[in-house]
Amino acid sequence: MNLRTTITGAALGAIMAASATFSGAVAADDTIKVGVLHSLSGTMAISETTLKDAMLMLIDEQNKKGGLLGKKLEAVVVDPASDWPLFAEKARELIEKDKVAAVFGCWTSSSRKSVLPVFEELNSLLFYPVQYEGEESSRNIFYTGAAPNQQAIPAVDYLMNTEGVKRFVLEGTDYVYPRTTNKILEAYLESKGIPKEDILVNYTPFGFSDWQTEVAKIKEFGSAGKKTAVVSTINGDANVPFYKELGNQGVKATDIPVVAFSVGEEELAGLDTKPLVGHLAAWNYFESVESPANKKFIKEWHAFTKNDKRVTNDPMEAAYIGFNAWVKAVQAAGTTNTDAVLDNIIGVTVPNLSGGYATVMPNHHITKPVLIGEIQADGQFEIVQQTPAVVGDEWSDYLPDSKDLISDWRKPLNCGNFNVATGKCGGKGS
Repeated sequence: MNLRTTITGAALGAIMAASATFSGAVAADDTIKVGVLHSLSGTMAISETTLKDAMLMLIDEQNKKGGLLGKKLEAVVVDPASDWPLFAEKARELIEKDKVAAVFGCWTSSSRKSVLPVFEELNSLLFYPVQYEGEESSRNIFYTGAAPNQQAIPAVDYLMNTEGVKRFVLEGTDYVYPRTTNKILEAYLESKGIPKEDILVNYTPFGFSDWQTEVAKIKEFGSAGKKTAVVSTINGDANVPFYKELGNQGVKATDIPVVAFSVGEEELAGLDTKPLVGHLAAWNYFESVESPANKKFIKEWHAFTKNDKRVTNDPMEAAYIGFNAWVKAVQAAGTTNTDAVLDNIIGVTVPNLSGGYATVMPNHHITKPVLIGEIQADGQFEIVQQTPAVVGDEWSDYLPDSKDLISDWRKPLNCGNFNVATGKCGGKGS
């Protein structure tokens, strides 16, 4: 009997299944998967949906250039639904199940802290595109948004030096980013001679909507005869009723200016901005930046979204910088392997959108200019101040437990919290 005829139907089925599995693996090797981890529902969808769209555009543009390492990039989009524990579950799914080469995502620090141990455990890469409170440095995370010295501290300097502000309301959403940022700002303001009684700190929950009492408190605090300003770390859709209530109660920028760290063009798109003209935001990019790179980016964005009214914003630029730095490091490494990319990404320099360049530093932060913008009636910002590029400082000089810490992920130090006073690594943070 011919050996071929002795193969049973079951055995033949097994061979065919194995062949199909092998073919699938080969097909999968034709693409490089990229994780997109942003809330498309819940309180943070107002901000994060645009970042998902921005990542899809960046991936599409890279594919038009020929992809990466001769392969097409494939976006794998998940929705953690503004649920911080769910971010960790979705991150693990992206890495273990979908086998993504890197992940671009998160907005709140609560979501970033939720996923951090997952990326460290599974040795994968997260590019985080939003301003944050510092006090963290992970080998597996790149912080392409602003650290406090690239946004919060320059913002209060502007208020003190240009606006003559003597009293400060630190108004935030009740979670880690506002609380830690305000702790740094309190220490900084006191170091500049602002007494504690001239600093009012207040927190409200995510999605807070009944701002009548809170805005009345701000007005009362600002009636003491000293120039007063609000430093806002309010996040997500709570910004909409907050700004509406400012308008309802006649709080004008000439009386009590508000400088926001989480309000950009996207958030203003849903508001009547006329009562808000003159209020401020501190970012590292505005859509109104005049540069050839920005004009090209905006044109590509409108074409990709098929909507000339879609605005751009700062976290989109941070995503743009992070994505292009990752592409450049992968090209240099010749592989998407995490360790190889880490060996090649420090020192990578890519264009930003304001006509300059951003460099990935040894602490996994990047260089960024600081821009202060005034809200205009059309929902855009007039840039009233711009600094040269600033290196992100992961550990605050104004907190006792942090002032002696540095981060350097190059060998031989390879440490995120090296204490220059004791000469030891470890003891705080990641």
